[in-house]
Amino acid sequence: MATATNPPGPRGHLIRGNLPEYVPNPLAYLTDVTRLYGDVARLRFFHIPIYIFNNPEHIEDVLVTKNRSFIKPVDFRFPFFRAIFGNGLLTSEGDFWLRQRRLAQPAFHRNRIAEYGQGMVAYAEKMLESWREEETRDIHREMMILTLKIAIKALFNVDTKREAVIMYNLSDEVIKMFELQERSTWLAHNFLPTPDNRRFHKLVKNLDQYIYGIIGERRQSGEDHGDLLSMLLNAQDEDDGSRMTDKQLRDEVMTLFMAGHETTAIALSWTWYLLSQNPEADARLAAELEAVLGGRAPRTEDLPQLKYAHAVVKESMRLYPPAWGFGRQAKEDCEIGGYHIRKGRQLFFFPWIVHRDPRYFEDPEEFSPERWMDEKIKQLPKYAYFPFSGGPRACIGNSFAMMEAVLVLATVAQRFRLRLVEGHKIEPWPVFTLRPKYGVRMVIEKREKLSASRTAS
Repeated sequence: MATATNPPGPRGHLIRGNLPEYVPNPLAYLTDVTRLYGDVARLRFFHIPIYIFNNPEHIEDVLVTKNRSFIKPVDFRFPFFRAIFGNGLLTSEGDFWLRQRRLAQPAFHRNRIAEYGQGMVAYAEKMLESWREEETRDIHREMMILTLKIAIKALFNVDTKREAVIMYNLSDEVIKMFELQERSTWLAHNFLPTPDNRRFHKLVKNLDQYIYGIIGERRQSGEDHGDLLSMLLNAQDEDDGSRMTDKQLRDEVMTLFMAGHETTAIALSWTWYLLSQNPEADARLAAELEAVLGGRAPRTEDLPQLKYAHAVVKESMRLYPPAWGFGRQAKEDCEIGGYHIRKGRQLFFFPWIVHRDPRYFEDPEEFSPERWMDEKIKQLPKYAYFPFSGGPRACIGNSFAMMEAVLVLATVAQRFRLRLVEGHKIEPWPVFTLRPKYGVRMVIEKREKLSASRTAS
């Protein structure tokens, strides 16, 4: 069968293409396009054609089978992204990426990351010391600060509240600036000295000063602090014996720092929201924690027994994937899904859409952690669920992130239940990651009190 050239899709505006419809509500617009045009759809942003693939087989073709025919999409080469991530694992390509991945991989070995579990729990317990019965907190902000502290400790072995708050404020402002990339004025913000552009680069400069300062101190002392930075500093290329330069270290640390703490915090934020809306799931989670932990703090060796806790996190990332979309650019002509893909074409696939496809998930809009404990889930197409992307360029820190999310969930949920503030608006905000736009304001309730009231009733 001959391949087709252009997938179907909405016509769009003469100059701006489909951006005017996309920008106000990307998630709703992409979902509508998928329903109207099926597994492969075509959009246009200004002069750039965008192909959207929604079939797991096609996604696997791009990420795995034919991964050598693709590179990261064009936006990762814009000044905005390069200013943050440099030429780190998220943005680099070819032999340089392969070398960096090889050097960084030992830092994320299963045995290595298991050593950080105790610290994750300790930071979570420290956070809970300040929580009070019936007080209201923005749980999204709480999770951001908590995962930031964990990231700073794991990356730099630094343990000060002041530095965590400074880094939280800086990184939070940087991430918010990603909204500029979703506006029709994105070219101006990338290439012209607009006020937002200047402010963004000032924020990145402040982050750079912090990271380069730590790298310089480590170079001078030569000490191994048992953290990820020490692993990266000591990593040596097996072919030529070379090590990472300060710039390479900065780029990898910035990538791990920004992408790492942000995505885990968001996964936990959506998890607390979903548990507050599903009391049966919350009760089952509490019962598992009581049976496995018996009131003590969780440990890494408990993770295999915390099956429902894992299912809760996986289901949360199904409905609200922190990395809500992935993209690639064809570096040569190829065929995907029966369509001829010309060199330079931009391809995108969205976990937000595929994870909610009724072909793969029964009652896809429902929060049902039980689905991950059903044997039928083994029949799921591999790329019907891909919160960490996939193939050779899958997230290097996925095991670290899952361990952190489950341990924090277990630490908090066995002591507290979180109730969403009545009337608080919850809205997914698809910028660089899928943030809750207005935070997640919740009322804190002690778990013991709930158990006592159930017994009495």
